[in-house]
Amino acid sequence: MRLFMASLIAGVYVMSLSANAAEATKVTDFKVKSLAGEEVDLAKYKGKVLLIVNVASYCGNTKQYTPLQELADKYQSEGLVVLGFPCNQFGAQEPGSASEIATFCKTKYDVKFDLFEKIDVNGDDAAPIYKLLTSHEPGAGPVKWNFEKFLIGRDGNIAGRIQARTQPDSPEVVKAIEAELAKK
Repeated sequence: MRLFMASLIAGVYVMSLSANAAEATKVTDFKVKSLAGEEVDLAKYKGKVLLIVNVASYCGNTKQYTPLQELADKYQSEGLVVLGFPCNQFGAQEPGSASEIATFCKTKYDVKFDLFEKIDVNGDDAAPIYKLLTSHEPGAGPVKWNFEKFLIGRDGNIAGRIQARTQPDSPEVVKAIEAELAKK
């Protein structure tokens, strides 16, 4: 009987998480785990402009951590928040544990923006937030590589999708960020 009750409770919990994800229409509707394993309600970012990036420690694009942090620092007071989601789906370029990722990001790039637990961004096991991001325009479709960026407006809607090789501090990205920040 105890095993049945434990299974029933676990099943109800999983179903509530699935229902919650199915009802989500904006990034700020989700709860995710931080790199430290703590639950984070993304509703805390409502009204902010978000730059969401799938990151990796051993990628040709890893140096983008520097301009990402610079953008976060430069535009933080105006409402920009950078969110990093480690992903190991592309060339196994993020093999480390949460602790190893945190240490690498801090010691090598002095990353201060929020990092979340390692996730899948594509396929059946994709994190619900990435299922939302990749299913909406502009640019619906799977993530192609590490450091692909999603720009989210203050209204919580996807304002743009930026390919992995495009530098975060490129003129077109800065212009798009500034345009979203200007919307009050």
